Amino acid sequence: MNDKCSAGTGRFLEVMARTLGVPIEEMAKVHKEVKENITITSMCTVFAESEVISLIAQNKDQRDIIHPLNKDVASKAVSLIDRIGRKGKYMMTGGVAKNQGVVYAIESRLGEKLIIPFEPQIIGALGAALISLEG
Repeated sequence: MNDKCSAGTGRFLEVMARTLGVPIEEMAKVHKEVKENITITSMCTVFAESEVISLIAQNKDQRDIIHPLNKDVASKAVSLIDRIGRKGKYMMTGGVAKNQGVVYAIESRLGEKLIIPFEPQIIGALGAALISLEG
């Protein structure tokens, strides 16, 4: 998560998938080779959605739009890591960890593989359950 809004979160990707008219699973594909290197200038969900609508109107390839969205989410995650300092060995949890496009982009920026649990979206709930057993 982050410290301001839904920018850079799974909710951001859900809104973009809806705007593009694609299943969220399509957002999760790794698009290493794109035809056009598009930049989404805003991480604000509302403004980014407007940019995506404009790109759709320009008949841009969906993969060329999805690629920078995944990279932007990865960029936000890495900037938060950098805020606390890189210490090596990283684990990613939450539903976005199932998005291979974001995972690939984070790994590329960090220069190392992420550890992804089998069902990453339930790890927070599992941790909360374990803590409740202690108390």
